[in-house]
Amino acid sequence: MQAIMVASKGHLTWQEVTDIAPREGEILIKVSAAGVNRADLLQAAGNYPPPPGASETLGLEVSGTVAGLGDGVTGWDLGQEVCALLAGGGYAEFVAVPAGQVMPIPDSVSLHHAAALPEVACTVWSNLIMTANLTAGQLVLIHGGASGIGTHAIQVARALGSRVAVTAGAANKLDLCAELGAEITIGYRDEDFVERIRAESGGAGADVILDIMGAAYLDRNVDALAPDGRLVIIGMQGGVKAELNLGKLLGKRAGVIATALRSRPVSGPGSKSAIVKEVVANVWPMIADGEVRPIIGAEFAIEQAGAAHELLESGEVAGKIVLRVAD
Repeated sequence: MQAIMVASKGHLTWQEVTDIAPREGEILIKVSAAGVNRADLLQAAGNYPPPPGASETLGLEVSGTVAGLGDGVTGWDLGQEVCALLAGGGYAEFVAVPAGQVMPIPDSVSLHHAAALPEVACTVWSNLIMTANLTAGQLVLIHGGASGIGTHAIQVARALGSRVAVTAGAANKLDLCAELGAEITIGYRDEDFVERIRAESGGAGADVILDIMGAAYLDRNVDALAPDGRLVIIGMQGGVKAELNLGKLLGKRAGVIATALRSRPVSGPGSKSAIVKEVVANVWPMIADGEVRPIIGAEFAIEQAGAAHELLESGEVAGKIVLRVAD
């Protein structure tokens, strides 16, 4: 089969690799499309190795058709259209996935565009709902609102009846966030998000903050939290080390939580399989009802994976980037 390999740091090639077969409990998927994530860029640069036992090939989500069933797998049919959350291996013609991480294609979503859903849907639901317990009427601040995760998080939060605030760096991105349901749009280049959040909340602050920046935003994120607020950190684009004022946290009875999806176990409490099950039960109906849809910013042929990475790195794209592997 063919797959994308990292020839050197950041340099990707589409080449022949060893065929794979599903092991016990796995489903073999013939890949139609793969989603592009910032973790792929980090891995290609040599800065984010896959978890032990995971494929060295890039790619954390795919859509395609069932091509084989490992021992013990039931409930799926050969040729069935599916999408899946991966620990790696998606930039390839075939990928083997634990059955618990495979999902049916949501109603109204095309096979190729479904590749843009698993990573963002599982990230958003596991963090905003399962971890931060976001509920109707609460205010959530989403940093990077025009990103793949951000555009999905806006829609899910609005479907739940929450108020949504976002930060983004360009007017067109802020406009997109507003179209998706963001009530408060903040241009981080020329506005102080702490002041805006306080002003828009009567001084209270945000009940939940979903953060991709890490260290650079830590202190200001705590300032922007409401009493009993929850800051969930899912990225470190702004660095990994910062000073945390515990006095501020104590005064607000607030929580700072850092989470990751890729390193979670396949099964058990808090696992990828548990998250996937919740996503199918709760988010897929939102998609079927038209409340949530994948936001595709660009599509490339798999052979152009390097160009797709360059676009994501540039920050010029809004929504997800999809790589087409097969027609």
